[in-house]
Amino acid sequence: MLTLVAVLVGIVLGAVSAAALLLTLSRSRVRSAELERRRIVGDAEREAEAVRREAQVEAREQAVHLRTEIEAELEDRRLQFVKIEERIIQKEEEIDEKLTELVRRDQGLGDREVHIKQLQEELRDAKSEATVVLERLSGLTSHEAKQQLLERSKDLIRHELARDVRHMDEEARADARRRARALVADSLQRVAASHTAEATVTVVELASDDLKGRIIGREGRNIRSLEHLTGVDFIIDDTPHAVVLSSFDPLRREIARLTLDKLIEDGRIHPARIEEMYYQSKTELDEHVRLAGEQAVFEANCGEIHEELVKILGRLRYRTSYGQNVLKHTLEVVHLGGVMAAELGAGVKTTKRAALLHDIGKAMSHEVEGSHALISTQLARRFGESEGVVHAIEAHHYEVQPQTVEAVLLIAADAVSASRPGARGESLENYIRRLEALEVIATAKPGVAKAYALQAGREIRVIVEPSEVDDDGAALLSHEIAREIEDQLEYPGQVKVIVIRESRAIEVAK
Repeated sequence: MLTLVAVLVGIVLGAVSAAALLLTLSRSRVRSAELERRRIVGDAEREAEAVRREAQVEAREQAVHLRTEIEAELEDRRLQFVKIEERIIQKEEEIDEKLTELVRRDQGLGDREVHIKQLQEELRDAKSEATVVLERLSGLTSHEAKQQLLERSKDLIRHELARDVRHMDEEARADARRRARALVADSLQRVAASHTAEATVTVVELASDDLKGRIIGREGRNIRSLEHLTGVDFIIDDTPHAVVLSSFDPLRREIARLTLDKLIEDGRIHPARIEEMYYQSKTELDEHVRLAGEQAVFEANCGEIHEELVKILGRLRYRTSYGQNVLKHTLEVVHLGGVMAAELGAGVKTTKRAALLHDIGKAMSHEVEGSHALISTQLARRFGESEGVVHAIEAHHYEVQPQTVEAVLLIAADAVSASRPGARGESLENYIRRLEALEVIATAKPGVAKAYALQAGREIRVIVEPSEVDDDGAALLSHEIAREIEDQLEYPGQVKVIVIRESRAIEVAK
């Protein structure tokens, strides 16, 4: 029993000791934890203070940097404002100087105006005094002097009329001789007249004769506009369902034909529409010219040709030489030259290329000075043709002596094509040259915009720039052109010169 009590007491005491020990340990851990907490809090506060100080330092640095940038920008702006202000002050000074100069000039102009008025009054007085002195010295009044001047002018006019009558008499006699020769020639060869008509006129078929009135227009304004734009005679006569276009220039006739066809198809015929269709037809004809050149190159079969040469070559379709179509003649020469070169073992390609380009200068003979052979040579050389081709072209009319077989073959082929029966008509070539000479004389005058030879060379219509030639100048210009035609050209009958300024005839001279 005592043992049990002792055990129980021991257990109780052990438990109390253990509890006291646990309590002691627990308090020790609490104190350690509290110390650790205080240490951690202290470290955290110190770190926070360090971070706060670093942030303050960084903020101060950023503030200083930002203030430096702002101050620099403000300084730049201030400098810009200073420069702008300096420029404004400079401009104001320039404006003040100009104002001062203008005021000075205005004063000078006022003084000049007063001086000019004084000079005009003095001039009037001097003219009056001179008139009085002249009347006293001559013993004639102004009216009497004018009468004498008119009488002298009448005498000069009578002299001019007498000379015209004499010229007309001489021309009538010459014309009689020419007609006698023409009658003999007509009995031998009856195709000359029809040949010329075919080469100088184009017939446009009409659906009905009612269209003729619409083509003429009210008071003839439509047909005048057509002839003014195209430079072609529109002959509307009793021929049923047809209008005849007459001009020595095939390009003009073709443009006029296309224009008339478009107007008939469209149905609206008035000056504004005529002008629109005229320029459309010019563009369309350019395309036809290009296609004709490409077709000629294809038929010649002599290799690639420069694009610009192809365009110029196509224009030969609308050119004639002694009544012979130049493009057809060119292709004839190409084939003849190619055959002869192949037979002789010469350069076929060189001969064909030279033959294709030998007359290309005829498409530009009115635009460039020199013979067509030299112009063709320059074009071939400019667009990269070989020296063999260039030499053959240059030598085909003996501008230089032929030095190669190909050049000799080109001369022979050209002569064969030109000399075959019916290939050429000398009278037509002379006729076209005369019309071209009429236009050249007119266009050489200053202030002339265009010139068209019409009515088979019996009329030349000259269009002048209104800003350069006034009414009096137009009248004088018509007489100058008539006098030069009389001095430089041979022509049958009379040539009527019509000078047009602002779409109206100013003066007609014969």
